Amino acid sequence: MSTTYLPKGLAAPTAAPDGLSQPFWDGTRQGKLMIQKCRGCGAHQWGPEWICHRCHSFDLDWAEVKGRGRIYSYEKPHHPVHPALVGHGPYIIVLVELDGVNVRMLGNLLGDPAQTVELGAEVEAVFEPHDDADPPYTLVQWKRV
Repeated sequence: MSTTYLPKGLAAPTAAPDGLSQPFWDGTRQGKLMIQKCRGCGAHQWGPEWICHRCHSFDLDWAEVKGRGRIYSYEKPHHPVHPALVGHGPYIIVLVELDGVNVRMLGNLLGDPAQTVELGAEVEAVFEPHDDADPPYTLVQWKRV
């Protein structure tokens, strides 16, 4: 039995060649949830971009945020979207609205795929290390509080 939520055989996530998302992936390895924050207007944003979504400044930094939020929406795929997922569905993907930063982030909801998913339910980030991968990485999953 696997100690990870998803089966082996999926492509390992890595930072894009431009390195833009590297601080996010470095943070996950340390058990921290990092998202961009504009130095100009103070807005947080996800996914990573070279420009602020709000004020269009190029002066962006990375900030640690609490890995807590509420389920904004969800989907329960039954059909495999990758060959490694054949026989592993359904699973639950949630769109989480992070507390205090006006940002939404996707991820898997851990637990029984037959569970009832309630919009607005509190969730927290769970960091799932894949130390045996090359290179090693850590995924952000979500669990109900």
